[in-house]
Amino acid sequence: MATASDRPGTDLPRKIGAPATRALVAAGYTRLSQLAGVPAAELAALHGVGPKALRVLGEALAERGESLGETG
Repeated sequence: MATASDRPGTDLPRKIGAPATRALVAAGYTRLSQLAGVPAAELAALHGVGPKALRVLGEALAERGESLGETG
């Protein structure tokens, strides 16, 4: 399980897993708020971001009154 020291500078949910976290950070997404409005298909195209990560991210955004973007 990832610890805080494994994830410096990010507030992405731990439940998405390390591969998804690495993929998002590599793509420049370090904050959950940056994902609001980003199409799920765009995120799914990142190696390591699968259905579970998309669901968790969507749920975390929904708690903030935000959501992933619609696909084109």
